Amino acid sequence: MRKSLLLLLLAPLLISAESPRLVPDVSQRKIEIIYSFTGAELLLFGAILYPGGRAPSDDAQIAVVVKGPSEPVLVREKRKIAGMWINADSADFRSVPSFYALASSKPIDKIVDGRTAVIYELGIDNLQLSPASGGDPAADRHFEQGLIDLKRRGSYYSETDSGVEISEGVLYRARIAIPARVPVGHYTAETFLIEKGRVIAAATRDIEIHKSGMEAFVARAADRHSFVYGLTAVLLSLALGWAASTAFKRLRD
Repeated sequence: MRKSLLLLLLAPLLISAESPRLVPDVSQRKIEIIYSFTGAELLLFGAILYPGGRAPSDDAQIAVVVKGPSEPVLVREKRKIAGMWINADSADFRSVPSFYALASSKPIDKIVDGRTAVIYELGIDNLQLSPASGGDPAADRHFEQGLIDLKRRGSYYSETDSGVEISEGVLYRARIAIPARVPVGHYTAETFLIEKGRVIAAATRDIEIHKSGMEAFVARAADRHSFVYGLTAVLLSLALGWAASTAFKRLRD
């Protein structure tokens, strides 16, 4: 009885001892956005701990994903009608990552199958954006592709094949570019260890991106006192316009 109880208690330890583990980290846990912020480069690095300290004969692959907070998004399509561009069809998406960057040691479609890629959202085309319309799947896909294209052009979505370097089958590192106009909020840096097409280990680190200094003050003012903020912005614009006009007249005289 005691022997059976001991084995039951040790079972989780035995399982974890037989499986490799990831020990990940990031170069910055907190990124502050100030008026001079022009973007950042995030370094993701870590080690693979194998049972017994020996790497397997088959080369394991690594994929890292940095993902920003999800948000609902309304996508509108403009059409030219009677010589004017107006909003036509639209689609709602309930869960759109504000930022998504994938780096992998090899092209992601070469190291995992389609089902695994969808489960772990490995790759931009495998993101689950949750369309809310419940309408025609082809139409939803059309708007989804348009949304993804906008995110790519804004450098908010990216994929980098061969973007992860693995040394001696144990140490790895990858670099992810953070654009200047990155949304603030809670981010996650996920690392996946892939072997023979399967994800055999995963680990996550948290990252906070927030505004500080004058940027934070302006953001708080706009959020908490929107009417006063808008009125102040209008009055400031009028004052600057009047000052510029007065200065120009004096130069002419």
